[in-house]
Amino acid sequence: MLVGHLAVGLAAKRVTPRVSLGTLVLAALLPDLLWCVFLLAGIERVEIRPGRGAANYLSASDIAFSHSLLMDAVWGGVLAAGYYFARRYARGAWMLLAAVMSHWLLDFVSHRPDMALAPGVHRYFGLGLWNSVGATVVVEGGMWLAAIIIYASATRPKGRMGVYAFWIVVVFLTLTWRANIAGPPPPSPSAMAIGSLIYFSCIMAWAYWMNRLRPLATIRCDANSGIPPAGRLGMPGGRSEA
Repeated sequence: MLVGHLAVGLAAKRVTPRVSLGTLVLAALLPDLLWCVFLLAGIERVEIRPGRGAANYLSASDIAFSHSLLMDAVWGGVLAAGYYFARRYARGAWMLLAAVMSHWLLDFVSHRPDMALAPGVHRYFGLGLWNSVGATVVVEGGMWLAAIIIYASATRPKGRMGVYAFWIVVVFLTLTWRANIAGPPPPSPSAMAIGSLIYFSCIMAWAYWMNRLRPLATIRCDANSGIPPAGRLGMPGGRSEA
C-alpha cells in the first residue's frame, strides 16, 4: 500500500491541526522508511520474482523489524514520546502513534500473508487486497480520494504555488501508485530500497512544504496586521508546528 498510507497523514491533519503535515506523513510512512534502511543494512530481506505489480514480484516475509505489529508499536511509541517531550502536545503524540500503527493494519489488508506479529514469531497474516488490481483501485484509491478532499477542503493555498505544488504532486503520486500495483519489478532489492528511500524522503519534504503553503482554512488573519489571532489551534499566533 502506498497512497493509502499517505491518506492517513493527510486526513490526520484535519484532526490534529497543530501537528505539521510533514510529521504526520513521516509517522504514516515510518515502517517503510525503516524497511529501506534495514534492507540496505542486511537486517531484513526481500526477494524479487518475475511478474507485474508488487503483489506478484515482491516476496517480503523477512521484514519483522520494520513491519511487525510489535515493532510498529515500538517505533510509533518512540516517535510519539519524542514528539511529546519536544512539543508537550498529547493529542498530537497519540495521533502520531496511531498513524504508525495504521501502517501495519493497512499492510495487513493489502499484503498476502507476510505480516508478522513480532520478530521471531513465524506466523504471518495478510488479506491479499493487492492480489486484485481492481479491488486495490477501489479501496486504496477511495481512501486516497477521500483524504485529498478532506485535506484540500480544510486548507487554503498561499497563492498559486500552494495550488500548483499540491495538485501536481498529487497527480504524480497517483501515477506512481498505479505503476506500483501494475508495473514491472525493480532490478534488485537494493535498487528498490534506494529508490524507495529517495521517493519517501521527497514525499516528506513536500508534506513539510505543504504545511507552510497551505495553512488551515479556519485560520482568519487580523484585518490590520495580517497575523492569525493568538490562541487559535492552541499555538501562539495560531500557527501549526513545523
